[in-house]
Amino acid sequence: MKKITLHGLLILILALVGTGSGYAADATFGGDFNSAYVWRGMTFNDGAVFQPSLDVSHKGFGLNVWGNLDIDDYDNTLNSGKFSEVDLTLSYSFNIEKLSAAVGWIEYLFPQGAEGTREVYVSLAMDVYKGLTAGLNLYYDVENVGDYFTAASLGYSLPVGANFTLDLKALAGYCGEDFAVAYGGTDGGFHDYTFSMTGTYTLIQNLNIKAYLNYTGSLDDDVLPKKRNGGYQDTDLYGGIGVYYSF
Repeated sequence: MKKITLHGLLILILALVGTGSGYAADATFGGDFNSAYVWRGMTFNDGAVFQPSLDVSHKGFGLNVWGNLDIDDYDNTLNSGKFSEVDLTLSYSFNIEKLSAAVGWIEYLFPQGAEGTREVYVSLAMDVYKGLTAGLNLYYDVENVGDYFTAASLGYSLPVGANFTLDLKALAGYCGEDFAVAYGGTDGGFHDYTFSMTGTYTLIQNLNIKAYLNYTGSLDDDVLPKKRNGGYQDTDLYGGIGVYYSF
């Protein structure tokens, strides 16, 4: 499956919501307006984007549908007002004592013509101390790249009053040579770093508003080269706002 239409995506979302209700699943629908689309330190649009998502989960099993709608054109390759990417993720989450774990499959679809790809992943997280969480995610592209990308993170969650939470996070990526070459680099190693700050405000029950601010950069120009050298890093500071409703 290489392409998906907006009509097909809407039908899938409605089907998932109906299924979730029938089996008492938890579901969250949301949307983010961001000043740029940056993935693993790489810029895929340095202008405004809208990114809707739907999460459905039941007894550890989860399904996520996520899309990127370009509001601004970018690099003569993307058209405004159209979806440039849709991701479908199947996952299973579980706990091993204090360790939270998940395994999953991600299907990357590019409706504007680029070839899609697939990844499998393992995600691990552990509460270290009073709001401090350490995480490690390992991804392996099984389709076009045939290599791995891993991200280690450290996050801190701080409640500020009854309805507001501030989350701070630092993340560093590391990848194999084939992954780096596929995205413009020449060698494997430390890929990117990102510092992020997210504020979440509960407006009413089950309705949250989030604001984001992120700063990202390259850890090694041979792994993630600058845009001027033919790479993909074109944006370092970006942010946005999102609304999420759980039902």
